[in-house]
Amino acid sequence: MNEILAPLFYVFKNDPDAEMAAAAEADTFFCFVELLSGFCDHFCPQLDNSNVGIRSTISRLSQLLKEHDEELWRHLEITTKVNPQFYAFRWITLLLTQEFNFSDSLHIWDTLLSDPEGPLETLLRVCCAMLILTRRFLLAGDFTSNLKLLQNYPSANISHLLYVANKLRTQAIG
Repeated sequence: MNEILAPLFYVFKNDPDAEMAAAAEADTFFCFVELLSGFCDHFCPQLDNSNVGIRSTISRLSQLLKEHDEELWRHLEITTKVNPQFYAFRWITLLLTQEFNFSDSLHIWDTLLSDPEGPLETLLRVCCAMLILTRRFLLAGDFTSNLKLLQNYPSANISHLLYVANKLRTQAIG
């Protein structure tokens, strides 16, 4: 959970208003509880197989990829048999904090937390965009190389990643 606490604490502790910065721990705790309340079902093993558990969320990511790039989806899940749980579990439960450097994670979080659709929907689109942006490498790869790539996601232009994720929203609407 420290991976999720750290960005929150950093933002509050670096508030230019000294009085606000002094309350960083309390503000971090409040926001941490609020943030995780939307994701708490991912951490409850009894709900893993329900429509709100982590497996359902990972399935939603898989379905999103299938809708936007069926060829890539087919290559990953059928041809090379890279189960999305092998990489997406960490992406989703740690809100991408381990996939990118700290400042890039903060940029992603700004988008996740400000989206009116809510952080989970945005997170799934960002994860799908991550797959699409590495499409060329993934289609050329086998099980081992693809799993290695997805578990050690390469450096990315975060603004472009978020742009692609946002395009997925507009494609879903239109």
